[in-house]
Amino acid sequence: MQTIKLGVNGPTVPSLGVGTWAWGDTLFWAYGKDFGAEDVAAAFQASVAAGITFFDTAEVYGFGESERLIGKFAQETEKPVQIATKYFPLPWRWNREAIADALTASLTRLQTSQIALYQIHWPLEFILKTKDFMEVLADEVKKGRIQSVGVSNYSAAQMALAHEYLAAKGIPLAVNQVPYSLLDRKIESNGVLEKSRELGVTILAYSPLAQGLLTGKYTPDSTISLQGARRLNPRFTPKGLQKLAPLFSALQELSEKYHRTPAQVSLNWLISQGNIIPIPGAKNAAQAEQNAGALGWELTPEEIENLRQKSKIVTD
Repeated sequence: MQTIKLGVNGPTVPSLGVGTWAWGDTLFWAYGKDFGAEDVAAAFQASVAAGITFFDTAEVYGFGESERLIGKFAQETEKPVQIATKYFPLPWRWNREAIADALTASLTRLQTSQIALYQIHWPLEFILKTKDFMEVLADEVKKGRIQSVGVSNYSAAQMALAHEYLAAKGIPLAVNQVPYSLLDRKIESNGVLEKSRELGVTILAYSPLAQGLLTGKYTPDSTISLQGARRLNPRFTPKGLQKLAPLFSALQELSEKYHRTPAQVSLNWLISQGNIIPIPGAKNAAQAEQNAGALGWELTPEEIENLRQKSKIVTD
């Protein structure tokens, strides 16, 4: 199993994780309609069986249901799993105590006394300052309730500030969780990727398959019924999909060469960037097994660059 550290000296986790926003979420991902608890339980079991034991969740996913499901599943397996979750600074949570209280509630739902990573979901400075967040979380590392500290959706400057405050407490910033895929490469141009490498911060890449666009499932001629967030994304329209055809073609060629799926090629491309952990979603066992197939092989430098160029063409 390929592994990677979270940050400079954080816990070691698989080089691929599982994003669980859809688990228990009825608002964006149609949980309870297209898929349900049995499906995500099978996704969890298939992931663990494949050695993918790192699960990323958040207290707002399904209003706690994602955490509750993971907690239940973790109790039902003998293999150790590593869990990352997030604090969302909702408007009425004004003080430092709210952060510790939210962590306590998350640990209760997850049925554990310690998690691998705790992240601030959004940099909402107007509610509580970065200094407050980081000082509280540094204390939680020392208490042993979390092994490492992360942020999510932070800019390069915000990430650097969080790193500075944590460093003053002797704790490294481990993670910045941001969108990153062949179809969303903003972190390469907005300074986040460069700053993360400078600081030794690992990137957790969410939406690494661009809501399924990079799976090859959606084509201009497909008649697949769109559910949840995909209905709001113009890239899923026939016109949007047509624009992406050159990239899809390049992925298909590599799929045939390596006997992998376009999704596995896309995830492998991200892993090849170094210090990047993709966290694709998995609603069922088949999707979990497919995701795991991104590990154990490598694209060549020339293939990596070709995908980079094809991606640039379709996203400009």
